[in-house]
Parts: sequence; C-alpha cells; structure tokens
Amino acid sequence: MSEYEIVDHEHDVVVVGAGGAGLRATLGMVSGGLKTACITKVFPTRSHTVAAQGGIGAALNNMGENDSWQFHMYDTVKGSDWLGDQDAIEYMCKEAIPSVTELENFGVPFSRTEDGEVYQRPFGGHTLDYGKKMARRACAAADRTGHAILHTLYQQCLKYQAEFFVEYIALDLLMDDNGKCVGVLALCMDDGKIHRFRGHQTVLATGGYGRVYFSCTSAHTCTGDGNAMVLRAGLPLQDMEFVQFHPTGVYGAGVLITEGSRGEGGYLTNSEGERFMERYAPTAKDLASRDVVSRSMTIEINEGRGVGPNKDHIFMHLEHIDPATLQMRLPGISETAKIFCGVDVTKEPIPVLPTVHYNMGGIPTNYHGEVVTRKGNDQDAVVSGLMAIGEAACVSVHGANRLGTNSLLDIVVFGRAAAQRALKTVEKGSAHVPLPKRVTDKILARLDKVRHSNGDVSVGEVRNSMQNAMQKHAAVFRSNTSMKEGVQKVDTISKGMDNIGIKDRSMIFNTDLVEALELENLMQQAIVTMKSADQRKESRGAHSHEDYPERDDKNWMKHTIMWLNEKNKTKLDYRDVHLNTLTNEVASIPPAARVY
Repeated sequence: MSEYEIVDHEHDVVVVGAGGAGLRATLGMVSGGLKTACITKVFPTRSHTVAAQGGIGAALNNMGENDSWQFHMYDTVKGSDWLGDQDAIEYMCKEAIPSVTELENFGVPFSRTEDGEVYQRPFGGHTLDYGKKMARRACAAADRTGHAILHTLYQQCLKYQAEFFVEYIALDLLMDDNGKCVGVLALCMDDGKIHRFRGHQTVLATGGYGRVYFSCTSAHTCTGDGNAMVLRAGLPLQDMEFVQFHPTGVYGAGVLITEGSRGEGGYLTNSEGERFMERYAPTAKDLASRDVVSRSMTIEINEGRGVGPNKDHIFMHLEHIDPATLQMRLPGISETAKIFCGVDVTKEPIPVLPTVHYNMGGIPTNYHGEVVTRKGNDQDAVVSGLMAIGEAACVSVHGANRLGTNSLLDIVVFGRAAAQRALKTVEKGSAHVPLPKRVTDKILARLDKVRHSNGDVSVGEVRNSMQNAMQKHAAVFRSNTSMKEGVQKVDTISKGMDNIGIKDRSMIFNTDLVEALELENLMQQAIVTMKSADQRKESRGAHSHEDYPERDDKNWMKHTIMWLNEKNKTKLDYRDVHLNTLTNEVASIPPAARVY
C-alpha cells in the first residue's frame, strides 16, 4: 500500500462527525483541556442537525404547567413502547434541564414568551401528569431549532480553538489486538492523502442511515458510516429493526414538515374532510406519538380515504392559523411548502405522507456514551477506547419509537455526557502505543479494492435497488411474507457489490469513490435491519407486524443485537432491557397498554 501517503496525528480524543452530538462532545472536551480532533465529511454547519425543526424537549416549566422531568421520563418510556432503558431515560430527562439551560447560555436564539422565557410548544406524545393532558415541553427556536443549536455549538467550538478536519471520509476504526479502539483512518478529499488519527477515546457521532431507504427526510450524507465501521470492527448493532416514519413528509418530495406544525394547531384530514386522528387517539389526537400517527395515516390511505387523484396521501391544515403566528412560529415550514409543493399554507392544505425519518437502532452504548457489547454473561461489557453518541448510538433512550424533540435532546445530553466521561478517563497528553502495520494495511486494502472496482454495474443502480427493496419490505406495516422476500432481495442485491464499477481512479475529490464507500456502509446496515426485522415476531413501536399485531413482553422485551462478518453473514443475540432506574428519585415504570 505504498502508493498511499499517510499523515499521522496524535490527539487525546478523536470525534468523528460534526453534527450536534459531535460538536457538543468536541466543545466539552476542548473546553476541559483535552486535545481533540473533530473529523467531518461536510462543513460542520452543513451537518444534518441543521434540518431539525420543531424543538428540543426539556421540562423547564416555562409555560406554567407544573411540568416535571418525571412526566417527561414517563412519556419517553411509554413512547419507546417499553423497549427503552429506564436508567438512561432517567438520565436524559433529568439532564435535559441543565443541558438546555447551557444551550441558552451558549447563545442559542430560542423563541421567547412575553415574559422573556424560552418558548415551549406542544409536541406529539408529551403529556402532563402521566398522560392526562398534552404538555408544552418543546423548547423552540421558531421552526429552525436544529439550525440554531448547530451554529451556536460550532461558534463555541471555535471560541476554544477546536481542531476541525473538514471533508475527511472516515474509513475504519483502528483496533488493536486486545479489541481496544485506538483511533480512526480517514481519507482527506482535498489532497487525497490518508490520515491516521490516534486517540485514547474515539467518539462516533456519524448520524443515522436513513439513505438506506428510497424516500426519507435524511440528507444524502446520512449513510451510517460509524455503524458500518463498528460492524467491520467485529462489534454488533442493536435494535436495527426499529425505523421511524415521520407522519408528515411532503408528498412526492419527502421533505420534513415538523411536528411543531401540529403543535401550533395544525391537523390532518382524509378525503372525507374528517379529522381522523380523533378515532385513533381520542386524547392526543394529531399529537399522538409518531408511530401511531403514521400507522393511522397509512390505514386511512389503504382503506380508500386518501386524498389526491390517486388517493395516496393525506392533507395537513394550517390555513386556519393566524398568518402572523405562522410567520413567527413556522416561517421555515411556510417556505418549504411553497417551494416543494407550491402550497400557500395560509390558504390551502399541505399534501403529506409518512416518510422514513429516524433510526432508533444503532451502536449499543451506556448512558456515558461508552460502546458496549455482549461478552458471555456480561451484557454491558465496555469496549475500551470507543464511544458513540447521537443517532449513530442506541443508548437506548428511544426504544421502539422516538418521541419528537428527544433527538435534539439526545445529541446534546449524551454529547455532554461523553465529554464528561472522557475528562475523567483520559490522561491528557499521554503517549500512544505503537500500532501494528497490518491494522492500517487491512483498511487500505479495502479502500484499494473499492477504488479499483471494474465491474459493469454502477453504484447508483445497486443503491437504487437496495433503497427500493427496503422501502417495500421494511415499511410502516410488515409481514412474514414481505420481510422474508426482503431478506432474500437484500442478500441478492448485496452480492452486486462485487460487480460495481468505479470510473474515476483518482484520490482528490473522487465523489465516485466516496459514493461507493457510502454504499458499502449502507448495504451492511440494510442487511442487519432487514434480518433483525424478520426475526422479531411481535408489534412494538415502529415495528408493526401484521402477522403478530400485539406487543409480546414475555418473549420480546429485549434488545436485538446483530453482528455481520466479512462475508455478510449475520449472528443474532439479545440484551436485556434495563427496567431499573438510575436513582431512587423515580420508580421504574411498569409495562402497560399504550394508548393516546
């Protein structure tokens, strides 16, 4: 591999990804004195966090409703359909309050109440007094909350002179012979050189893998690179069968219309003009949890009550809301509707359809952000030197279904937690042990194979086949037949990777090569997602199984973990759900029927 020029870097910590999670971790680490490298394949303020709209959940009680973090915890556990780990959920909901206060102090320009407090709007699944009425808990910066948080965190990182490596493609983790992660190998798109980053902790903040589906709200960069690197390092992914469909993606475009639109008073109707959510969720109505609303919309369409010439979508109404309120609270949505479907939201409804939005599964971690795996009887064995945070991670605070606003909360709370943990466990400036040459050579061999692919099928063709198979067979509703067919299709399509052709052999800004590497990452996760879904014989949260319509706590209240070897063969195992709380400040919430 002598043709590749290697540049070496030594840091205390290496963060891969510069979205909200990566930036919050980087900020916490550099401000604490750790020498930190932040590697990102796009400029930080272009990371997908910028697209988050509606708000960040925290029981600040600024709206005078006697809200509490215990209510927030209850809603999150219930939303997770009791697959979330209650110790981690307690940590997140409790730490939400100081974490959001910190964001305000950093300079996030939140919308304000008349009293000058952070404005909070209602959001799906968030209630008061353990489900009795809807809560105003989503701390919002108009409908551009993610944008505001991302820019603020980046500015704070610059204040502490964090070291960014922009437009670097992380290739694989550097793992020593003892299974410890000691850094990451990356390709610099700008000069085509290979960069070897050594760190005592490597933090994966690489986001989700929504682009495994044909229609999704995810950016084209959301290819689950960290997840795939973990699989190739011989570690498992967890709960990959749980993929969230957001109820309101723009019909035909997939662009997100925030749940905050319904939080401000928007509602859904079918072809008969009926506000049908009142039938499915009598209390929460249009603000039921996302999986409930997505299924309800799909049922309406399947039963012939969809709107439009083909009766294949649903209307969302905002035209009854005061235009001044829309301009103040939902300016981005008004613009999005105009651009992507030619709708003036003050006069007509927005055509919407459930669209892939979020991955609940990912890299298993504890609430410190440390990656864990199952070793024999130890279900929570920490992988030395490796952390994961944000959508790449499965803590698991979202379980089978994530509540809106908890994604922005997740990235901030656990980005902060990872930094706090690293400050306790990493010795500043300590020496790095030598790394065997074969570790780097193995990664470069994979790069070289992809770079010199000379098959007769394009990357785009294989990617399109994979995305369509996932869209069809791992959708809102699933069945034994559809998933069995999906497993076979994905297996067949994955073999097509051996026949792809790369026309550009260069190293500098070779987007052909980058897309091939990203496709390899996506394909590995498609296999694990499809096979994890096929084996779960129940309905829980986002996994709605038509042959097993009920939740089965006796047999299936457990986390799926799955490994994938170099030949794309999977190994399945399980981890127990943590039903215990972290402290005695709150009691464990026992499983119950999930109604809204």
